Amino acid sequence: MDPISEMLTTIRNGQSAGRQSAEVSYSRVKEAILKIFAELHFIAGFEVKEIEKRKILAINFAEKRIENIKRISKPGRRKYIKAKDIRTPLTGLGYMIISTPRGLMESRQARKLGLGGEVICEIW
Repeated sequence: MDPISEMLTTIRNGQSAGRQSAEVSYSRVKEAILKIFAELHFIAGFEVKEIEKRKILAINFAEKRIENIKRISKPGRRKYIKAKDIRTPLTGLGYMIISTPRGLMESRQARKLGLGGEVICEIW
């Protein structure tokens, strides 16, 4: 299974079950996605833990509930977007995470900088 999809599913299921936190395996891409989620206040925060020489991301959920989180670009079918074609989900109420040449960023920031890239996920 796709590791990013697995993390998004863990977040979705954890919040649906009313949990306060969840843990996922570590990767730099997952850490960058969680930084953006924390900036947008979808999660309260996260920390990198090392348990038996293995890194783990411990995610703390916020009071703000995530209505929908959806993986767009998948390993079997990548989805790329040009800067001029970037839109915001739910006519401005949602967010899109895009992998640009300058790293992962939210769609509004990528459009402002004139950068396109791979659409990782949508969240609202």
